[in-house]
Amino acid sequence: MDFRKRSNWTVRLLYLQIAIGVIAIISGTMEYGVLRDMQDGNFASQAEMMQVAEANDGRQAIVGLLEFLILVGSGIWILRWIYVACRNARDLAVNPMQFSPGWAVGWYFVPIAFLWKPYQAMKEIWRVSANPRDPSLVPDSPLLSSWWFFFIVTTLSGNASFRMSLRAQEISELLALNLVTRVSDFASIPLAILLIAIVRRIHDNQELARSTANGQGTQVAAGATI
Repeated sequence: MDFRKRSNWTVRLLYLQIAIGVIAIISGTMEYGVLRDMQDGNFASQAEMMQVAEANDGRQAIVGLLEFLILVGSGIWILRWIYVACRNARDLAVNPMQFSPGWAVGWYFVPIAFLWKPYQAMKEIWRVSANPRDPSLVPDSPLLSSWWFFFIVTTLSGNASFRMSLRAQEISELLALNLVTRVSDFASIPLAILLIAIVRRIHDNQELARSTANGQGTQVAAGATI
């Protein structure tokens, strides 16, 4: 698959992440209302409360499963895109790059280091793609720093949500879990939007750099013939 198709599919999957994120927020907000009604005793009977609670649990289970499948599937694809983007950047670069394609992806799975290393790798891909000859001339982009801010928020709140879900039993604990989960869902939307912009910009810059390099190569070959 060429890089254009790979980038286009990455963008489509990110839009799918946005869609499931919106659905998860709506479902989570509905759950919050149910939990508050349970806490405040707003149900006419125990049977009514159990019926509403079971319907809520069933809906949340379906949304949670869909969200998990979409995030895992699209996440694997996005990591593959990062690998290819880094490999392309190394092909374009005049000087050696710090990050290999393997480590541009691998740092996401290294405890503690995942808080900054993947950002550095993406910044290097961004700079080399924009200016293969002298990446240091490319200024830092607020697009990258904003994307990484929301990545950290989503990752940490998602991890906190998972840990809380293992022990939440009381309604007060379930309400706290709901809020933390919705923070993660809310943050995932700007995260995906920003990554769409980054994917498109890196793709366009690499295409431009490649066409420029090919054009220069053609001119040199023509001059040598003359």
